[in-house]
Amino acid sequence: MHRMKRILALIIAAITAACIITGCTKYQEGTEKVYSYDEAITELNAFNKEIATDNVKPQLDIYNEDSASVTLADIDTFPLTVTGNGSINIEIATATEMSSAAPDDWMNLVAESFNKSGAEIGGKSVTVSIRKITSGEVLTYMTDGDYRPDAYVPSSDAWGQMLAAKGVKTIEVTDRIAGNTAGILMEKGTYNSFVEKYKDVTLSNVLNASISGDLTFAYTNPYTSSTGLNILTAMLYAFDNENPLSDGAQQKLLDYQKSSPPVAYTTGVLREQASKGIIKAMVMEEQAFTNTPELNGYVYTPAGIRHDHPVYTFDYVASEKQEAVRLFTEYCLNDENQKLADKKGFNLHNDYVSQPSGLDGAGYLSAQRIWKQNKDGGQPIIAVFVADISGSMAGSPLKSLKESLLATSSYISSDHYIGLVSYADNVHINLPIEKFDNEQRAYFSGAVKNLDIEGSTATYNAVLVALKLMLDKKEEIPNAKMMLFVLSDGEQNRGYSLDRVAPIIGGLKVPVYTIGYNLENESKATNELKRMSSINEASLINATSDDLINHMRNLFNVEL
Repeated sequence: MHRMKRILALIIAAITAACIITGCTKYQEGTEKVYSYDEAITELNAFNKEIATDNVKPQLDIYNEDSASVTLADIDTFPLTVTGNGSINIEIATATEMSSAAPDDWMNLVAESFNKSGAEIGGKSVTVSIRKITSGEVLTYMTDGDYRPDAYVPSSDAWGQMLAAKGVKTIEVTDRIAGNTAGILMEKGTYNSFVEKYKDVTLSNVLNASISGDLTFAYTNPYTSSTGLNILTAMLYAFDNENPLSDGAQQKLLDYQKSSPPVAYTTGVLREQASKGIIKAMVMEEQAFTNTPELNGYVYTPAGIRHDHPVYTFDYVASEKQEAVRLFTEYCLNDENQKLADKKGFNLHNDYVSQPSGLDGAGYLSAQRIWKQNKDGGQPIIAVFVADISGSMAGSPLKSLKESLLATSSYISSDHYIGLVSYADNVHINLPIEKFDNEQRAYFSGAVKNLDIEGSTATYNAVLVALKLMLDKKEEIPNAKMMLFVLSDGEQNRGYSLDRVAPIIGGLKVPVYTIGYNLENESKATNELKRMSSINEASLINATSDDLINHMRNLFNVEL
């Protein structure tokens, strides 16, 4: 009997050891184990001693070229949500809050109704096509690409002013097609505490509370998000209402960014973090707030300029099509369609008057650049790209990975420190971390171009190696922030499991942005990448090969 107990004990010990190595614990959301920082360092160093790693000599790519237009995916990656087929058909680039799935489908419904109405000009049938695209992407595609819609319905008139400042002559058809506001959203308990101490919910008071450490206030990417642009420019105005672009305003923005959370890639990321109770104050459009039941424990206060969805056409559009734009605009503004807009969450707070921004179109463009320069609070970033080169990435996925990294690397600031790691069965250090000057950028290009397919998928081994590289570099640059970008299309099948690695990621507090290639929703690979990103409040981008370039361009604008 004693001998049997000893054998059983040995079996249990062996199973326990196997679980330590491979990770037997099933993950449940909200129960993520997190090491202390010191524990994470100890574990990271120990694990790295067991991982097969080699160094690949990087090659200098002297033919690398930067071009904004190269970083734009085909416009059809932004879908037509309504397609017209009339003798006169106009394409309208439309803000996503009214061109998406229900309840954000007001423009789609109105367009479908219009296309059935039998509208005519000079005996010719008139229809409309709706392209779902963010207001900021239209600006990018029209000024850096060759996209030429017949009409444009952005969230706010700031985008029309910016287009005009970029040399695109706009013709305003109406200044409002469906009323909306952007503003400040606070969890009710946070709102009550804020009002008790600061009285009114104004952006100036929110900024003071944030700088004082009484509030964590999150906002979105001002290059694509109308709400992000609105709040950014309102911040600058609050810092200096005589000259929002002054050195003083810029310095205050820099000071604010040192203590604020990272700008969110999308409003969806904010909404998810809010639902977990992580974010208690953030920006939001009123229509989106109204249609998001998960946020019913929040209080909304409008701020900044109104989001009334003006309608623009352009001087390059033929007069017949300009007339069609006006005809459709009138249709949108009739009583029936405005009542439908009411039901979809628009036309609330009609008494709210836009607060001044102190900026014109050129000023809004300058504000974006100021934000880009100050968003990191003056801190450099240490980042490593971890690229999956396992067999499942053969063909289109690896081709897309290379193209997207090369095309979007021009958006990475030269002040940051960048490295590249790839993996299959083993882990390769393709580019040691160095400052992303022209030489490092050229080495990065050469390293990416030389990536080639190998065997299996040791994802978390590569993550551990990349984390170690970043921590070693941080000893040289102690004030730097660290970020990890993992690009993969499949689930790990070699090396350490996520259960073993997640506590280390959590302890080091390094955000891990994951870019998934053609992943299926709710697949194990998708859930693991999402889980890894959620540990430290980053995000998963699940992209097709076609639209990956746009996703990464916008991600780098926010993070790098």
